[in-house]
Amino acid sequence: MAESTEKKKKVREPKEVVVVKNTYDYQRMKLDRLMKNPEKPVQLPERPKERKAVPDTPDFVRNVMGSSAGAGSGEFHVYRHIRRREYARQKHIQITSEKDKKDEDFRLKLENNQRQAEERTAKKRAKRLKKKELMKAIGKKHKKDASKPSQQETSSSSDTSGTEEEPEDKNCTPDPTNNQ
Repeated sequence: MAESTEKKKKVREPKEVVVVKNTYDYQRMKLDRLMKNPEKPVQLPERPKERKAVPDTPDFVRNVMGSSAGAGSGEFHVYRHIRRREYARQKHIQITSEKDKKDEDFRLKLENNQRQAEERTAKKRAKRLKKKELMKAIGKKHKKDASKPSQQETSSSSDTSGTEEEPEDKNCTPDPTNNQ
């Protein structure tokens, strides 16, 4: 029987002892462990849900302690508990009001940034459209100018078609550098 139990036991390889000296070594050790088996899915913990600092603290305290001289020492613990709850309630109210104020400020800042971005975009869009319209107007003007001379040339060429073409200018002297 001793032999069967020995067969079942797995022989483990001795592990290397790693001494972590700084955060870089610790992070490298974690990454090495993750990269040993890349197919293994990584377990990422979910973000814990936000919970109240003091759950359901009452707004109204029914056991109001009086300041009479007859209060015994046994009531001190009750008073201390009520005072602790009241401080916790006030702290919770203060924290929530600060959080609400920060959320509101952040929302206003986002709206302001978005509005400014829209204004800049609208200004640039108007500038682009104005430039585009100007380019269209210039293009049309050039087309009109280009089409007008061609019409004039055709009309002038039709006028001169009945007449004899003028010979080349005879007064023109040949260029001495041009050796033909």
